[in-house]
Amino acid sequence: MAVGDEEDGDRSSPPPEAADGADASESLGNRPVQLTQPGDWPSLWAPQQENEGSSRPTDDFLPRTGVSGVPLRRPPPPPFKPTGTGSASTVPAIRGLRRRKSLFRRAVEWMGLLIIGFAALSVAMVGLYRFFPPPVTLTMIGDMVGGHGAQRSWRPLSRIDPNMVRAVIGAEDSNFCSHDGFDWEAIRTAWRENQQGGRVRGGSTISQQTAKNVFLWQGGGYARKGLEAWFTFLIEHLWGKRRIMEVYLNVAETGIGTYGVEAGARRYFKHGADKLSTREAAQIAAVLPQPKKRSGTNPQGFTRRYADSIAGRIGTVRAQGLDACTR
Repeated sequence: MAVGDEEDGDRSSPPPEAADGADASESLGNRPVQLTQPGDWPSLWAPQQENEGSSRPTDDFLPRTGVSGVPLRRPPPPPFKPTGTGSASTVPAIRGLRRRKSLFRRAVEWMGLLIIGFAALSVAMVGLYRFFPPPVTLTMIGDMVGGHGAQRSWRPLSRIDPNMVRAVIGAEDSNFCSHDGFDWEAIRTAWRENQQGGRVRGGSTISQQTAKNVFLWQGGGYARKGLEAWFTFLIEHLWGKRRIMEVYLNVAETGIGTYGVEAGARRYFKHGADKLSTREAAQIAAVLPQPKKRSGTNPQGFTRRYADSIAGRIGTVRAQGLDACTR
């Protein structure tokens, strides 16, 4: 073979080492860099572009392989050791916070279910008593437990003398037929008078007293007042004025262990509520604010004066038609 052919062959075919890429190298700046795989090219050139203005090479320019062609590996990072302020210490706190949120959510859900259940039950009870007499009240139960018994005879409103209706309207709630269960003007007046001292005056309407007597207990407190307002709203919308008056006159306490104007009339006057005179109706109405301390038979002192005042109001109620909603 000619010498020229050998030279052409040398120029046309690269040496095996260059073809395999094992010892091929290029120079970046003044430092040789070993190229092992095509994937090394981006990692080699990117740092060069970022560090063009710097004459000091970075660690990314170090050779990726050793002299023998074995790839160099960076040492592994040190093992993680959690400290008292690290993320590992916050795991119990996060779990505790989630647990408290879960308990709070459950409490809210249970409270909501209880409120919904109570509302449904109260509406059902009010709807039932729209057509049937309440069998017993908490006040009656208290008297029976205390040994006083509970005497009551239910009478429909049509079998109660109209003077009895007018007497309680004149004594307890002159705006009974015009308000929606709450007499706000009477409440404000009672509050002002109570603030000034003297005899404590209540501002409860007949509707409020009926709600308290049928569904709740005697006494005060914000909880009972709130429930009283709720039941007052219900009976005003589900019963109507005539039914409210009928229930009131049959469950109101008219003496120790005596409930309703029928039982009161028989206790004090020995006849039924359908035969009450104006004076007798006024005397029963005068007992209603404090039935355990007052008597409808021969009342004395304040009770007698109060009965006289109520007897005078009966004519006013009849003349002005303040009992029209009960007829």
